Amino acid sequence: MHRESVESLDDPRIAAYRDVREADLRARDGLFITEGRLNVKRLLSGSRYRTRSVFGTEVGLRAIEPALARLGDDTPVYVAAKPVLSAVVGYAMHRGCLAVGERGPEPELAPLLASLVAGDPERAVTLVVLEDVSNPENVGAVFRNALALGADAVVLSRRCVDPLYRRSIRVSMGASLRLPFARAHDATSALARLAGAGFTNVALSPNPDATPLTRLRAVPRRLALWLGSEGSGLSDAVLAKVDERVAIAMAPGADSLNVATASAIALHHYRALAEGRA
Repeated sequence: MHRESVESLDDPRIAAYRDVREADLRARDGLFITEGRLNVKRLLSGSRYRTRSVFGTEVGLRAIEPALARLGDDTPVYVAAKPVLSAVVGYAMHRGCLAVGERGPEPELAPLLASLVAGDPERAVTLVVLEDVSNPENVGAVFRNALALGADAVVLSRRCVDPLYRRSIRVSMGASLRLPFARAHDATSALARLAGAGFTNVALSPNPDATPLTRLRAVPRRLALWLGSEGSGLSDAVLAKVDERVAIAMAPGADSLNVATASAIALHHYRALAEGRA
């Protein structure tokens, strides 16, 4: 681990940390920012991404010392007083550390599917598929739910928000750094590819013709659970081609649930079914 002191907000070594709310600047450079002790530790210890650098106060870095010890001498760790750190990132940093990660190639659906069944073509797999979910906090929460409830990966349509946006990472509690994901640029072709790989495509939908979730008594060996955008839900093109529509029962007068909440309820029910508890 190579520690370097930073005393000026204009120091070119920490340019990637300047005004971190401007997320697109980092994405165009093939980078992402993660913030807070927990998420930095998960980048260093439990993710598939290479760490470019770490930046924090003495107190913040001391709290993640075991994770920092994993870094080689080629990964700099920048140390600054709290006022300098906050001035660089553009807001008051209370958790005392950030890190820059390297994105690598944009994940594609076909290689993801191949990796999930490599060595065991009969393996049971659960995917969460998001179509046009644009709120970073919802995407982050879906990743957190998916990791906690045993999903194997997340698939996102082209217009979904970036799961490596800093707010997505923060809300996911680092799950979007750990759980594999891929982009599907066209929802209907993704449906066909998933069907061809043996997945049962299941749409969560409040439509009256949908099967109540609690009536399900079996879990497909390969399940692709589709959830739609916050405003309009899944597109008609997707709803027309899925294998099944499933609804979560709600109180009279309620017409929808937050997409992340719906993902947690559905994944919990399918997990309970698979374990014989439902």
